[in-house]
Amino acid sequence: MITFLIRAFIFLASAALGLLVADLLLPGFRIDWSNWWGFVLAIVIFATLQSVLSPWIATVARRNAPALLGGIGIFSTLIALVIVVLIPGAGLTIGQPFLLTWVLAPVIVWLVTALATLFLPMLLLKKRLDERRDKKAGAAGA
Repeated sequence: MITFLIRAFIFLASAALGLLVADLLLPGFRIDWSNWWGFVLAIVIFATLQSVLSPWIATVARRNAPALLGGIGIFSTLIALVIVVLIPGAGLTIGQPFLLTWVLAPVIVWLVTALATLFLPMLLLKKRLDERRDKKAGAAGA
């Protein structure tokens, strides 16, 4: 159960990092810092949408357009961003330069989220993984 909660935290943290990096790099990508609950709402909605949309889009693509399977992460990120931007009070807006921001934002958010999802478990679950490895080594030596 603790591992599940840590993984949920990692998923939320990776979504937050992706959105923060996009906010820092793209002039048209704005997080409304005056209402920090809006940003928390944006993170939760974005992470939830990502977890639901990715498998669903993968299933649809596998059936109808297998060539698109490689871009599913970026596509689901784009859809999640569109939905979060449309929700009032979510604390996220995408403006000018409109087209450039909408093209680059999903790529940046997806890339940072993917890297964070890869590296955060190594940092946060290192102790737990070391304990498991020691148990296996002890059981194998017995």
